[in-house]
Amino acid sequence: MTFALIMAGGAAVSPIVFQLTIFVLAIFVGYYVVWSVTPALHTPLMAVTNAISSVIIVGALIAVAAGAQGGSPVSTWTGAIAVALCAVNIFGGFLVTQRMLAMYKKKAK
Repeated sequence: MTFALIMAGGAAVSPIVFQLTIFVLAIFVGYYVVWSVTPALHTPLMAVTNAISSVIIVGALIAVAAGAQGGSPVSTWTGAIAVALCAVNIFGGFLVTQRMLAMYKKKAK
């Protein structure tokens, strides 16, 4: 089996190393972006995160289906884990939104 190599600065880099580097950089950027957000912007950011997770969960369901149709078991397991994590994020976002909206309701006397 041959692997394609990516040319980076004149040196050949394995695609796995290249993709892992991008993944680690995305983790660091995401961490610093989220922790730099002011509390006033947290709820709109949560809404955008829920929208992104809803798109990701569709891709995860496709990965699970592809694995179930005779594909790789790795695809099935990683897709199932992605579905679970996205579901927690989406439902948690709805709970946070409900609590935020409850803060603005008028109190009954």
